[in-house]
Amino acid sequence: MKIEIIALDLEGTLISNAISQIPRPHLYEFLEGCKAITEHVVMFTTVREEKFRQIARLLVSESVVPDWFERMEYVEWDGHKKDLRFINDCNIESTFLVDDVEAYVMDDQKDRWLEIEQFASPYSDSDTELVSMLQRLQKRVITLSNAKCARHYN
Repeated sequence: MKIEIIALDLEGTLISNAISQIPRPHLYEFLEGCKAITEHVVMFTTVREEKFRQIARLLVSESVVPDWFERMEYVEWDGHKKDLRFINDCNIESTFLVDDVEAYVMDDQKDRWLEIEQFASPYSDSDTELVSMLQRLQKRVITLSNAKCARHYN
């Protein structure tokens, strides 16, 4: 099994918030690292799609995110929880949600949630949460790959 989908939150995870839109340090490298792990990286945020697209265009124009960021799949959802079943063609067992707010995570999907510390004021240039998160995702890929190999040889 591999990671098929990485679902990303926007506010407090990748940027400060939809108002100030301060990009988190190492954002570009994190996003490219996610794309290296899986082609299916999606935006799963409380920010409406129109506003997300506006923010994405700005971040692309400032070269702090890759060009594909403004065209990435946006997950339409409603309710109080980010149910991974809202993602098109989602196999929950091979999907991970990177988010800073536990309250948005479905109780039965907590094992799919990778918690990241909120990017909040004062916004530090020395923040390395995205570097750490990419390493966690890469370790998951290795772990999943090793588990698949072990099953294959047993």
